[in-house]
Amino acid sequence: VQLQAYGGGLVQAGGSLTLSCSASGRTTYVMGWFRQAPGKEREFVASIMWNLIRTYGVDSVKGRFTISRDNAKNTVYLQMNSLEPVDTAIYYCAGAPDGNGWYSDRAVWGQGTLVTVSS
Repeated sequence: VQLQAYGGGLVQAGGSLTLSCSASGRTTYVMGWFRQAPGKEREFVASIMWNLIRTYGVDSVKGRFTISRDNAKNTVYLQMNSLEPVDTAIYYCAGAPDGNGWYSDRAVWGQGTLVTVSS
């Protein structure tokens, strides 16, 4: 399975964006979003299981970001509201056999999409 993320762009603070991640085929993997800001380490944003159970990693996105999944379309979304300049980063989607396997040999990663939030 290959993943392709898209939907990034430039948005003003307070605005919204929706990122999408399309899988090339059906997958029951846990799907997640990570982000990496300039000069910082990659951090886990959110994940969603096949049965739609969600987990959020970064406290600052809770209540503003929503991860969702359409299994019929093999697509995962990240709805981002009330964006702040600190949300500026490259956002990556990934799939893993479980929530602890993001960096395992069986994990798959998309190419990333840039989100820039201006003040």
